[in-house]
Amino acid sequence: MSPVKVFGRAISTNVSRVLVCLEEVGADYELVTVDFLAGEQNSPEHVERNPFGKIPALQDGDLVLFESRAIAKYILRKYKSSEVDLLRESDIREAALVDVWTEVEAHQYYPALSPIVFECIIFPIMRGVPTNQQVVHESLEKLKKVLETYEARLSGSRYLAGDFLSFADLNHFPFTFYFMATPHASLFDAYPHVKAWWEGLMSRPSIKKISANMPTKF
Repeated sequence: MSPVKVFGRAISTNVSRVLVCLEEVGADYELVTVDFLAGEQNSPEHVERNPFGKIPALQDGDLVLFESRAIAKYILRKYKSSEVDLLRESDIREAALVDVWTEVEAHQYYPALSPIVFECIIFPIMRGVPTNQQVVHESLEKLKKVLETYEARLSGSRYLAGDFLSFADLNHFPFTFYFMATPHASLFDAYPHVKAWWEGLMSRPSIKKISANMPTKF
């Protein structure tokens, strides 16, 4: 069977989300470089895969997908086994909790944390634009409130959806990894259960492997 192809670069948060899921399920895959810094995502070849000119895209035989969260869920469904079930779809209650915390990441956690990453790393390093400290300050205040909720949740369970690792947890990896390279990483020290949860994720072989190709200094 031919390996699935992922188009993009591991440095991208959206690509790394997909790659970590592939590593977790032990799937055979090929990473095909699409250099977004050089604008290759706008090439006609790539736009055929992703009509919005973004990365990643995934090709599995004649099936082509885009949007990283949708790709990740496809991977987790295709390679689901009795040993690896990161969507927990065999249990409707557990699956619902995975869905809840996946949505929390997308609509609460990401909007609070990602502007800090953009302002501290992406804009200054990749675009030569100075950090907007007002945006960082406002985002940190939002993030503190989100982390209070996470701290309460993780004080009662090892992972977000329960006492089992799921996609809801892995979904937080890419942007949190880059956040930890900003001057504000110590914020997590105020939330011991959140910090322990994050350190547990970082100890996973899949995350160690993918994060090794995600430089934080350029």
